Amino acid sequence: MAIFILIACKRETKNINIKAVSISKLVNFKDQTGFLQLSSGNFNYSIRKEQLPFKKIILLNASMAGYVTELNAENMIAGISSPEYIYSEKIRKLIQQEKIQNVGNEQKYDIEKIISLKPDAVFTNYVANFENAYEVLKKNGIQVIFLDEFKEEEPLEKAAYIKVFGKLLGKEDLADAKFKEIEKNYNNLKKLAQTSHSKPKVLANEMYGDLWYLPGGKTSFANFIADANAEYILKDNSDTKAVTMSFEEVYAKSKNIHFWLNVGNHHSKKELLSINPFYAQLDVFNEGKIYSVSGKEKQKANDFFEQGIVRCDWVLKDYIKILHPELLPDDKITYLYELK
Repeated sequence: MAIFILIACKRETKNINIKAVSISKLVNFKDQTGFLQLSSGNFNYSIRKEQLPFKKIILLNASMAGYVTELNAENMIAGISSPEYIYSEKIRKLIQQEKIQNVGNEQKYDIEKIISLKPDAVFTNYVANFENAYEVLKKNGIQVIFLDEFKEEEPLEKAAYIKVFGKLLGKEDLADAKFKEIEKNYNNLKKLAQTSHSKPKVLANEMYGDLWYLPGGKTSFANFIADANAEYILKDNSDTKAVTMSFEEVYAKSKNIHFWLNVGNHHSKKELLSINPFYAQLDVFNEGKIYSVSGKEKQKANDFFEQGIVRCDWVLKDYIKILHPELLPDDKITYLYELK
């Protein structure tokens, strides 16, 4: 009897000491007895082990397709919203073959179709306006999982969401291997960038109406530029969201700017001027280099916002190739596109 109690205690201790897998400050998951505990922002899920792995899922955000594609799990997708924004060729073919259904768009989801597909889970960013739709799905026994990867400002933490999908889709080993590859590549590229003696100055984004929306100094973009060993125009800013400025304010800060990056999905400087002729007053427009994020596009789909969310190592490589071309002489740019 004493031996049995000792063994039982040891087993119980082992269970208690299972550590949570931390993705970021927002997301973590942990194996518990009989279920998986997942925390995502303000939402907590206790998913029974017999429900896993999910075999049929629905994606309500195109950005999440990048994680599924990286895990070769496209065949698990039963439905997707706004399919016109999907870049993955394999997913597009499955949509054409009607193996993946169109379940609406960001204005209105086709709730009846989602229910009829009987998915194991629906993955989506949380949007308060759709609370009623979420409740209908839940009442019909559908697991709705909110993952707000867009709130992550550290590129590697955003990429680490692949571990969540790996855990839920039965591809944990592949997800871990993929993330280790991405993390290693990213950190090696970051070290390489630091070997450059130059630190070019960078401007970002563009104007909408009368305001210029610049990434805050603590955003994902700002972190990419710091890791690429360059100086972002708002590097000392502490915002994790967009900062608005007038053209005059940006103009005053834009002296000696060498690069203008992430300029929408434009394809030429002429196109930029047709939208806002004031751009011609900027030194960087006339003497610097300008890049949009239209390097991998198909109609409305842009892989920068799909695969690029996961492969932050390739995005960083693009920035380093642009900002320090001598460090990567044999590499080509993937997601960005030079405007001429």
